[in-house]
Amino acid sequence: MCGRFSLTATPEEVRELFGLLELDEFPARYNIAPTQPILVIVSGERSEPGSNLPERRALLVRWGLTPGWVKDPKDFPLLINARAETAIGKASFRAAMRHRRVLVPASGFYEWHRPPKESGEKSQAYWIRPKNGGIVAFAGLMETWSSADGSEVDTGAILTVGANAVIARIHDRMPVVIQPEDYSRWLDCKTQEPREVADLLRPAQADFFEAIPVSDKVNAVRNVGPDLQERVEPRVALAPVKEKPGEEDDRRQMSLF
Repeated sequence: MCGRFSLTATPEEVRELFGLLELDEFPARYNIAPTQPILVIVSGERSEPGSNLPERRALLVRWGLTPGWVKDPKDFPLLINARAETAIGKASFRAAMRHRRVLVPASGFYEWHRPPKESGEKSQAYWIRPKNGGIVAFAGLMETWSSADGSEVDTGAILTVGANAVIARIHDRMPVVIQPEDYSRWLDCKTQEPREVADLLRPAQADFFEAIPVSDKVNAVRNVGPDLQERVEPRVALAPVKEKPGEEDDRRQMSLF
């Protein structure tokens, strides 16, 4: 699951990474929560006449996807995440997977390690960020919901997948990260059908993220300062990393190139 994340990069950094022609100014955000506006990147037509490069645009959407066929959002659950394993076939996400795939820029995300109830221990929040810093792009989906009076609301969700060995010590799910070389393929909904981009829906390499224990301040949406990401002493030590079957072999194979 991904229920909170952060985007503290500058507009210039976001514009450069995603090849945007323009991007309005926005503040650093340290505690982005469901129902709030989130920045997404969508693919347009062409960057300029005669160019083969797709135009990419930035939009703000409400975090919490509402399918177009929903009559009243009040009677529909808030879909902040979509399971990558079932999104292609699930009614709530099927159309968006085919026609409206997006990228969600982020500096990292928060997750909570919840000990067994019988232990009596409180949950521990973690700030999970790329080890090398910078911006990551979560795989996302977008839908525009239209009300009976004709008003429209753009909405979005973040795709999640089974966690890698590092994140699994904290939670069993994590957001799907799309690498820069795959941005165009993921965003291309005209020639790339869902089954043709399914290989991108995988957990990040185990050494991609680092997890930093942080205070309970992140639990409250009203807390939005950089102090949310300051390291604290964890209440309970995490279990050692256990490699999933095949991960060691995958790394050995990658080292040959």
